[in-house]
Amino acid sequence: MREAPRHNLPAEPNSFVGRERDIGELCRLVGDARLVTLCGIGGIGKTRLALRVAAQCAPAYPEGVWLAELARISRPELVVREIARALGVREERGRPLLGTVAARLRDGRCLLVLDNCEHLIDECAEVAAALLASWDELAILATSREPLRIAGELVWRVPPLDLPEGAEARAESVRLFLDRAAAAGTRLDDGSLPDVVRLCRELDGLPLALELAAARTSLLSPGQIADRVHDRFSLLTTGERTAPARQRTLLAAVEWSYDLLSDREQVLLRRLSVFAGPFDLDLAEQVCGGPPIAGSELVDLLGALVDKSLVLCDESRSHYRLLATIRHYAAGLLREAGEHDALRERHLAVLCELQERYFATELVEPGVPWPRRLEALTRSRGLLDDQRAALDWAAESGDVDRALRLCSTSTGLLPVSGNPLEIVGWIERLLALDLSGVTPGRVAQADGFLAYGLEARDELGRSLEYALRSLEDLDEGFQRCVMHSLLVMVLLRMGRAGEAAHHAELGLALATAAGDTWNQAAGLAGLSAVALVRGRLREAQRHGDEALARACEHGHRWIMARAATQLGAVAEARGDLATAKARYELAVPWLDELGGGVDLARVLARIGRVAALLGEFATARERLAASLELSRRTGQRQGVARCLVGLSVLAEAEGDLESAVPAAAAAAALRASIGQRSGTARIEELLARARAKLGEGRTTALWARGGRMSPDDAARLVLEGARPPEVDPGPPTPPGATPLAITPSAGDPLIGALPVGHSPLTAREREIAGLLTGGLSNRAIAEELVISPATVARHIANIMEKLGYTSRAQIAVWAAEQPSA
Repeated sequence: MREAPRHNLPAEPNSFVGRERDIGELCRLVGDARLVTLCGIGGIGKTRLALRVAAQCAPAYPEGVWLAELARISRPELVVREIARALGVREERGRPLLGTVAARLRDGRCLLVLDNCEHLIDECAEVAAALLASWDELAILATSREPLRIAGELVWRVPPLDLPEGAEARAESVRLFLDRAAAAGTRLDDGSLPDVVRLCRELDGLPLALELAAARTSLLSPGQIADRVHDRFSLLTTGERTAPARQRTLLAAVEWSYDLLSDREQVLLRRLSVFAGPFDLDLAEQVCGGPPIAGSELVDLLGALVDKSLVLCDESRSHYRLLATIRHYAAGLLREAGEHDALRERHLAVLCELQERYFATELVEPGVPWPRRLEALTRSRGLLDDQRAALDWAAESGDVDRALRLCSTSTGLLPVSGNPLEIVGWIERLLALDLSGVTPGRVAQADGFLAYGLEARDELGRSLEYALRSLEDLDEGFQRCVMHSLLVMVLLRMGRAGEAAHHAELGLALATAAGDTWNQAAGLAGLSAVALVRGRLREAQRHGDEALARACEHGHRWIMARAATQLGAVAEARGDLATAKARYELAVPWLDELGGGVDLARVLARIGRVAALLGEFATARERLAASLELSRRTGQRQGVARCLVGLSVLAEAEGDLESAVPAAAAAAALRASIGQRSGTARIEELLARARAKLGEGRTTALWARGGRMSPDDAARLVLEGARPPEVDPGPPTPPGATPLAITPSAGDPLIGALPVGHSPLTAREREIAGLLTGGLSNRAIAEELVISPATVARHIANIMEKLGYTSRAQIAVWAAEQPSA
């Protein structure tokens, strides 16, 4: 007689991808707890995961593993009948069916799988409790969109599949998509990987959504699907015919969950769709409260949505978020309910108020301990996605004044967070709108931020001039001081040191009168920078020391790091490299505490370059490698170019011109590709030394090779000693001819072109550079050459641009090293 099967688990319809860690953990939990409930949103993969766990646990249950599929029934009284059917139990006359089922389960150790309990949750809870009480060798593994809430239940929230951190194929979500696309007959090559990664992120790693998207690859490429995923409910509609109706389309899966909510739960879910990122209870109450939701019941409604897997929360239940798919669905319903505009307005108003409060705590208020300032910054950054959503709505609705207010207080967008480029984009968009309701001072402030973040000279000049004209109309003292400090940096970049000094002094005077230590530190740092440009090193040192003292009094790590970095630049200009390195190192832990980023990468690159010149090669290599990784991670090509320059310095200091020249060429090529000028004088000096040691032909060939190398390859050349293939230097250069590695194209005038061996300065510029070696002021040089001080300033700005320098002291050092005519 054939032995009866010990389970009724179905064969898997296709390969099971990922969740290896989850399966191992759940198998242990099922062995320890008598009731484990897998909770999660529809389409998260609860059923597939439960079936895989049950199959792996089967050997531990001699009396079998039995699956009751509850999705097919709709009435509570049928729950016990479905379990009985799974066990092969028939109803007896005169005996409750539940009693018969319990008796059957008492035959030995067995595992009962209750799949899809959510629509009959009360009955499932009662039946499960009764069965567990009847026999202590019974274990139950349930799947539901909310917990059963009975004694002894262990709730395990099923997470989405792992998302890729970069463009890599090992993440579970990517593996699932590629597997299901292959099953649909589509073999995707490595070139499709970036689009697959983008799609997996857009779909939050939701398995059902990924499977439906993969089915579309027979008609659309992953890139085309990703471009259309904003309309996901129309796009993702081709599930398997044998799947339950609720899982054949993404819309059906979400609607199934939504329809199980109470009326007030539905209202709250719709309103929560205005949040673009994580939110806390306080924020939800401020934005989403109001009839028909009473203030006191919002916390319970939010908890219910978490329990029903429509809202995700962290372990402490302090922050919540919606998956993008749920947010898209709920946002559509919010529009249908006629609440969209009102909720977006309330969201914008609340965000403005919150950001002004965080800004005041982090920067403005005196005497605030650093932990509280850091907490305010962290909270502000945590709302960055919502700040962007609020700005988007403000721009869409024409509320430019509130949008500019939000820009000016969002420390997640401001230079204090290290990247001014995003705020430039927002301000450009806002200033293109109707400004009739915006005060001139607010527009001037926006133009100040714009000037600080812009590189293009014409646009920068226009924004700068408007900011200078209307700055006095800005009636907020702290913000006006901030603008003065930003303008100092902009004016120095343009070679207008006199005007920069004026704004540094104005900002410092205002800050001192107000007892504003942040802006005192910023003003003193600006004065130090002006003095450094003018070659007044003692004055630069004095102002820098005072800036660091005021910064430490305030306590914010960013302004402390800025002052320390300024002192490092002063020491470097003085030739005191050991002090320069020590000052730069001061800034590292402060910037690291703020989360690293662009500012930390810049300081690490400076340390690496200075350490190389000091002969501390291990430190130089470590700091430059760390800077390079940070710049890569934050997408900063300018930072990568800065690291390549530092690596070129390191290679030459180690006596390796064969690596120094290609690294410098790669840096020049990268800077040319992003529209930046390279330091021509530095390159000239390096190439002169290379020609003397390696010869003209070899130097030319190495420069050409470096200009064609990727930044990563050029960096590896120095960091790892990965030598490039030998290159043919070509025929010897005829006597008197100018060597060129390759003929530059009109589109890329610097890439591959070897600088020729002559000074880039005009005769007058060389004359002025020579006078700077004597420490003369612009007025003294003007008197010497019988020209105006303004003309001298213009010539010095041109010299800085041509040589790639930022200070008069650097020009003076360069001029002193030039051979006499």
